[in-house]
Amino acid sequence: MDVSGLVWAGTLVALTAILLVDLLIIGRRPHEPSVRESSLWVGFYVALALVFGAGVWLASGPSAAGQFYTGWLTEYSLSVDNLFVFVIIMARFAVPRQYQQKVLLVGIVLALVMRGGFIAAGAALISQFSWVFYIFGAFLIYTAINLARQGEPDEDEFTENVLIRWSRKALPISKDYDGAKLTTHENGRRLFTPMLIVMIAIGTTDLIFALDSIPAIFGITQEPYLVFTANVFALMGLRQLYFLLGGLLDRLIYLSYGLAVVLGFIGVKLVLEALADNNLPFINNGEHVGWAPHIPIWLSLTVILGTLLVATIASLVKSSRDRRRMLAEARR
Repeated sequence: MDVSGLVWAGTLVALTAILLVDLLIIGRRPHEPSVRESSLWVGFYVALALVFGAGVWLASGPSAAGQFYTGWLTEYSLSVDNLFVFVIIMARFAVPRQYQQKVLLVGIVLALVMRGGFIAAGAALISQFSWVFYIFGAFLIYTAINLARQGEPDEDEFTENVLIRWSRKALPISKDYDGAKLTTHENGRRLFTPMLIVMIAIGTTDLIFALDSIPAIFGITQEPYLVFTANVFALMGLRQLYFLLGGLLDRLIYLSYGLAVVLGFIGVKLVLEALADNNLPFINNGEHVGWAPHIPIWLSLTVILGTLLVATIASLVKSSRDRRRMLAEARR
């Protein structure tokens, strides 16, 4: 793709404007959104991504559009997985429901900034060193194995990282929240509120998830414009999706296994592409590996979409059976 500076600027301005609207809505009226409100916003952002992909199709052809849709779907599913950890953080720090929107929006902005930096670094590395695909692929396979072993985290497994523990000890923190403020006055002293610790927890979590998501998207497309926009559209609407899904997150018990398959598939795909373009002297004498196949984008999209559908349906069926069994046992 040959994306001009004008297109980049226009895209950044438009996406920033949408985020500012979100900020204004929360700033003027902090509240817990209803199911209807959340559904409308999530539907709007999904439709926006579909329309954007159609625009990519018209401007650059079906291959580029397929890369965008596949990348967006992958990043969206990984973003949904982020929500599990966000739920745990909100519960652990007892964040009032009406202020959780602000926490989520700040988390999304932080994720965008971090991913933007990782995207720029990843694109620069790939343009200079094709062997980076070996590292990305091995990292994704390793992540997939860990995710399959551990499953979804729960509140008992959540441990505060070094930065959170340091902040608790080094900073003067009040016992109670003061709305959504980061600081408050207490007995004539200015103190930080627990909201600051929550923001630190969300920010460090975003950093960890960015380490997984960026290699995954580069396994689908190496176009920086598509990598960036797929990430942005995947994060848009995540705040409303958090409230829309609600208790449904607890029922997606097989999502982690589905994501493990997706990450493992992309990791293998990256390694195969690295072998096909190999120039490392200690692998096949520095020659390209002829048997390494190129996995087309339509196959990647089919595998990813099919895996996520199977994981979601299996999760809902299993949760429904477990609930019926518990009700039956309670009646005895």
